[in-house]
Amino acid sequence: MKQVIWIFCLCASVAQAEVTLAPVFGDYMVLQRGAVAPVWGTAAPSEKVTVEFAGQTKRTVAGPDGKWRVRLDAINDLNVSPLFKVTGENVIRLKEVLVGEVWFASGQSNMAWPVSKCRDFEKEKAAAKFRHIRMFTTARKAALEPQSGVDGKWTECTPETVGGFSGTAYFFARALHEKLKVPVGIVHSSWGGTAIEAWTSWEVQKNDKRLQMVHQPWKDKAAADRNKPANLFNGMVNPHIPYAIRGAIWYQGERNSRNISFAKAYSIQLPMMINDWRRRWGQGDFPFLFVQLPNFKEVNLDPNAESIWAHTRESMAKTLALPNTGMATTIDIGEAQDIHPKNKQDVGHRLANWALAEFYNQADVPTSGPLYESHETSGAKVIVTFRYANGLRAKEGREISGFAMAGADKKFYGATAIVRKDGRVEVTCELVDQPAAIRYGWADNPVVNLINQHSLPAAPFRTDEW
Repeated sequence: MKQVIWIFCLCASVAQAEVTLAPVFGDYMVLQRGAVAPVWGTAAPSEKVTVEFAGQTKRTVAGPDGKWRVRLDAINDLNVSPLFKVTGENVIRLKEVLVGEVWFASGQSNMAWPVSKCRDFEKEKAAAKFRHIRMFTTARKAALEPQSGVDGKWTECTPETVGGFSGTAYFFARALHEKLKVPVGIVHSSWGGTAIEAWTSWEVQKNDKRLQMVHQPWKDKAAADRNKPANLFNGMVNPHIPYAIRGAIWYQGERNSRNISFAKAYSIQLPMMINDWRRRWGQGDFPFLFVQLPNFKEVNLDPNAESIWAHTRESMAKTLALPNTGMATTIDIGEAQDIHPKNKQDVGHRLANWALAEFYNQADVPTSGPLYESHETSGAKVIVTFRYANGLRAKEGREISGFAMAGADKKFYGATAIVRKDGRVEVTCELVDQPAAIRYGWADNPVVNLINQHSLPAAPFRTDEW
């Protein structure tokens, strides 16, 4: 019996001594170019660990808890050996490692939505010969406490594998890859039907009294849940921090559009999550791009109808006040009867537009469709100034639709809009002599058609706070 126990203890000590890497480090991974890249894992306490890649050799010693970390110097040369080696009591060799652009992709079902369910899948599948596009797909896990490990692996993009990739993230990555001519890696972590509070750490939201209505339903529920505040941050975000990334893309908000109070609270929650992630990653105010909710549900032409989704879109647009943020407007590519629009190509492309124009300095790429900037009232007219408004016009040469105007009685009527010679939009309404407010696209599924010279749609907005 003593001999059996001794053998068991010996095996356990050997297993404990093995150096390991955090799961996000694996074959086919992409490391962020031009940035210090943390590499971390576990080993036996006091075990010496060496990491070798791209001509660099970094050494450290595991701490008393067995954790270790090194930092690779910024790598600008993309033509490095694809072999990545970690040495401790054992040796780990990773193959086909690339250096390029890395983005973290997260959200709920529209981010999780796979290429196999997107528009023109057979065509997309045949064309998906991009071995320098890689995606790490994170296993879904809700946890009560921050986790250090997670299941998942890196996969090369091929016709055989692309069907399982996030559609939004893949089309975003493809646009970057084709324009920049560099490898692109996506760390994908999403779960359908989940709320933003689940993706945000408990530390930053627990004491915010404005979010009591969000937290209250969970106070007496002890089990982990995909929608419990912080549970997905713990299980699906924290394990990836501080993997070096260029930025993040986000497609979520449907779950938080349950009523107007929740939709308005999103203007608190999205900036809170962005700031929290940035602080924890420790890589500065990295770019954070998000998708504004598309048109959805039945068309309702009543300009006074209540719209929860319009409030959520407004909360998203307000987040552009944060530095290094961008928004893909999708008000023209949703589906009335399906909360999961199949056209993820344009979604990914519009996210990529913002990244390429604003963060990769590609001057020939349009940033966005028109965004409301300011307005002034002149008699019975309201004159609106937009950003990204060159070539402002109605789609297909029709009259501009989607505007409404109200007077002091707060009752809205359909309004007429024209593009002036100075590039601004002039809005009038024969039923309103003294305008108090205007709205554009303020509905779940508005009939709108204002675009710029790149055929990108104007984002919905309002000038009131009623």
